Amino acid sequence: MEAEGLPGGLELAAGGGGAGLSPEKRAALGASLPLLKRDYRFEAVWFWGCVHGVRGTYYIAQGLGADRAAPRSRLYSLDCVEWSLLTPVAKEVGEQAERLKGRFQGDPSFQYEYAEVSAEDAERLLEDGTELVIKEEDRLIATIDQIDRAVGIVPRGAFVKTPLGSVHENRNFEGLSLTEAKKLSSYFHFTEPSNLKNKTLLEKANWDPSTDFLDSLEHDIPPGSWTVQPEKGGAVVVLRSLLWPGLTFYHVPMTKQYGYVYFGTVGR
Repeated sequence: MEAEGLPGGLELAAGGGGAGLSPEKRAALGASLPLLKRDYRFEAVWFWGCVHGVRGTYYIAQGLGADRAAPRSRLYSLDCVEWSLLTPVAKEVGEQAERLKGRFQGDPSFQYEYAEVSAEDAERLLEDGTELVIKEEDRLIATIDQIDRAVGIVPRGAFVKTPLGSVHENRNFEGLSLTEAKKLSSYFHFTEPSNLKNKTLLEKANWDPSTDFLDSLEHDIPPGSWTVQPEKGGAVVVLRSLLWPGLTFYHVPMTKQYGYVYFGTVGR
């Protein structure tokens, strides 16, 4: 969710409970996130949520550039004040990190042994000078990527794709109607689409290529992996992921207010 709308967004996503953040943590985020935007020269900063570890909690922020589809910068903090930039990991390390089980420790320097690796691959990695361990920092960014690909979502029409391929916020987006906001088809995965090429010409007949360039939630696998619930008398619509418990998305119909946040332990 946008850092500028953090207090209200947390209240909407958590039904008034502040999404589990203490007043002190919310105040610290309110002070430190604008500094991240300034110091790193981001176009926007999103508060992504937090991952609770055994000995500590990672608070996550994302920095975005002008092209919202470009890779995002990810940062973490243990106190909502001091932030560290996470370095993207190699594909092989990310795949190994996704296989790890159990909770995070809350210690960025903690190391895990590779979960599954063949003797042949192990020998090759050792010859390349690669240690068969994964730092918790690497597991953290791989997990953020995994969650964003699976359940990072936006309302239909919130973003537009230019003829040159860049993606920007849609200045004309005024929110979904309450009727539309209660439909899974009104929400898109905010990641590289994989199902559009399978759509028939009939299905694409009423599409606008500038806004319908992402995969919608209506055909997500497994079916039933989302709940859609109007709350506060229909003043806000809340989607929750059953695939990744702890991921909550909110949208206030007929407004530009929307966002998602993750609060969980990850270990599955």
